Amino acid sequence: MKSTRQYGHRADLALTLWVKLARASAVLAHRTGEQIRSFGLTPAQFGVLEILGHKGSMNPGDLCRKSLVSGGNMTVVVDNLERRGLVRRERNRQDRRAITVHLTPRGKRLFTSVFPRHAAYVADLASVLTEEEQVRLGALLKKLGTSLGPSQAEGRLQKKKLHTITHTRSRLS
Repeated sequence: MKSTRQYGHRADLALTLWVKLARASAVLAHRTGEQIRSFGLTPAQFGVLEILGHKGSMNPGDLCRKSLVSGGNMTVVVDNLERRGLVRRERNRQDRRAITVHLTPRGKRLFTSVFPRHAAYVADLASVLTEEEQVRLGALLKKLGTSLGPSQAEGRLQKKKLHTITHTRSRLS
């Protein structure tokens, strides 16, 4: 007997989904992390190179938002990439507080060398699914992820609390 059945059908479905999603994500992260480390980069460093390589130069705050890395960690990641000559920071001449992070020529060469191999590797990992399944899964994961954003999740939680309070009050009346 499944251990989650005691929580009800709806919870059982959600918990089963969560476990499968977490396991698949962990395996995919582990496998891609190993490959990224073979390039001499950490996954966070690779993420910054990928963002700058595809989107162009940007400020550290935008890098944080696009990579889901905290500001403190982003500083360390950019410091390490800068130390290796892969990125450079540039202060804005009009507002010296503003900094933009750029790929250096060396960083661009590394990006153009390793990213195609990474893309092929990820494609191989995903090939267990058909193209149609990959599109469908991508859409479902996007729907799940965007619906769980801070404002949406808080709004649903507030509505649920309000419903519970209202329902409880009407039962007590």
